[in-house]
This record gives sequence, C-alpha cells and structure tokens, in this order.
Amino acid sequence: MKKVIAAVRSEEEFSQALDAPVDIVFHLMPNIITLKKDADAAHAKGKKMFIHIDFAEGVGKDRYGILYTKAAGVDGIISTRVNIIRLAREAGVFTVQRFFIVDSRSVDTTVESLKSSKADMIEVMPGVVPKVIENLRSRVSVPIIAGGLIETEEEISSALAIGAAAVSTGRTELWK
Repeated sequence: MKKVIAAVRSEEEFSQALDAPVDIVFHLMPNIITLKKDADAAHAKGKKMFIHIDFAEGVGKDRYGILYTKAAGVDGIISTRVNIIRLAREAGVFTVQRFFIVDSRSVDTTVESLKSSKADMIEVMPGVVPKVIENLRSRVSVPIIAGGLIETEEEISSALAIGAAAVSTGRTELWK
C-alpha cells in the first residue's frame, strides 16, 4: 500500500486522484447519483474508494444506506459515528473511524469509542500532531491514518516517522 491517500471533495478532484499514483481515494463528499460510477472508475484504475458516509448526499445513514454503498462497489466507509461504524462492520464493510483530536480528553474518548465500534482503522485529525499519533499507537492496535492540515512533504514524513500507517491529504501535489 502506498502511504498517501487522496482525499477529495469534488468530482474534479476525484478525476485528478484517479490519475495520481495513489492506491486509495477518500471521497469526502459523494452523492447517491454518482456513487456506483465513481466506484467503478476507481476500480478501473486499480484504486480502492472509501466514502465519508456522514457527508454522502442521498445515502441513508443507516443499515440500508451502508448496504447500498456496498452494493454500489464502495470498498469502505469513513464515519465519525460509532453506530455507523458498527453497522458497517456487521455488513462486512471495511471501516475507518475519524476522530478529531483537540485535547487530551479527545485521546481518551478515541480509545473508548474504538473499543465500542471496533473500526478496522482510525483516522486522527489533524494529522500534523505527531504527539497524538504517538500516544494512540501505544494504546490502540489498529493502523492509524494521519489526515487533515497536511500541507508539506515534511509533515507527511513526520507523521509516518512517528508511526502513522498512511497519510490522507487533499493537496494534489503531495499525491505523487
């Protein structure tokens, strides 16, 4: 697996990600109309597509919404919600639970939420906080993706050096 994940918010960025040397695309603002087409396009380029289901327009945030995304060919879902992660795991969908770390309590909440959700991976934001990644690496057993506010190659290197499994970024120049 390549260490950089393309995080996209528009169809234009999605098209750029398909041509970028990345293995995974995080589609952060998908919609029900283009979901299957986008998943098929990603697969045709040898990429996996994960969607942020919390922001997926027209897709229910329930068991049937998750089953719909699975049937459309989505490889995994991203969510901040424990209940959505649990439902997706029950449906056999790969999961990334996203956490926003703002203070030490956020780290404790992340650990407790992960025990309940049993997500396959977690993404901590912002990803430019090596201390948070280091703290979580000693407390959780799933790979950590650093995401958010990653703007330089040095920040990617720093996150990977401290123990992140991968880095997600919307900066197209960093997808190479």
